[in-house]
Amino acid sequence: MVKAAGNARTSVWLETRTRRGGRGGGQPSGLDRTRITDATVRLLDAEGLARFSMRRLATELKVTAMSVYWYVDTKDDLLELALDAVFGELRLPDPEAEGEDWREQLRMLATEYRALLVRHPWLSPLAGTFLNIGPNSLAFSRVVQRVIRRTGLPAHGLTGAISAVFQFVYGYGTIEGHFFARVADTGMTPDDYFRDAMTTVNESPATADVIEESRALMAARGGDTVAEMMDRDFIFALDLLVAGIEAMVKRG
Repeated sequence: MVKAAGNARTSVWLETRTRRGGRGGGQPSGLDRTRITDATVRLLDAEGLARFSMRRLATELKVTAMSVYWYVDTKDDLLELALDAVFGELRLPDPEAEGEDWREQLRMLATEYRALLVRHPWLSPLAGTFLNIGPNSLAFSRVVQRVIRRTGLPAHGLTGAISAVFQFVYGYGTIEGHFFARVADTGMTPDDYFRDAMTTVNESPATADVIEESRALMAARGGDTVAEMMDRDFIFALDLLVAGIEAMVKRG
């Protein structure tokens, strides 16, 4: 980890010294960064960010906490490594491929990112905390930029288009991921949880009017299951953004 001026933390990826198997060399307990990072991802998926600790990780790896510190300086370093590791799960299109439509490639990138946020609910708070300059995160950003450049938007509008699409996906995937995590804690299915929640709010005078006003909108959306409703909303919202990009290109 590197400290900036005033001892502010920057990024584990800006580490200036070379590690050879760990702090000071050697491989205590047969560990390496990959094994430690993989275990971190498994723990975060199983138990969440709030319960994660270096001591808990060491127990999972059946080593002492000091053994883990041979490979990372701080817990934040390890969380940053885990964050970039899951970005490596993304399937990325080839923006230079002949005959490929930027619209479909953009939809693919947005869909992949949404699924990643839902699969790993701990990802969104970390993505908002760290610089996201690990190799997998940068590979994703590079492809996004190249696909957006192919839209025909003027240079000054490229970052705005990226923000419109991927900040939407970040927000949508974050809320969706938190919803499914909350459902999992109840032991219910998403559909049962949704029906139970709707029944509860309908019975409350404080919320019943709002829900009644929303009922027609929800019915028009369609979808028999929570997953179908979420998919339809996501696809339609993404189509609106793609149409917006096309409109801005025509505006010239």
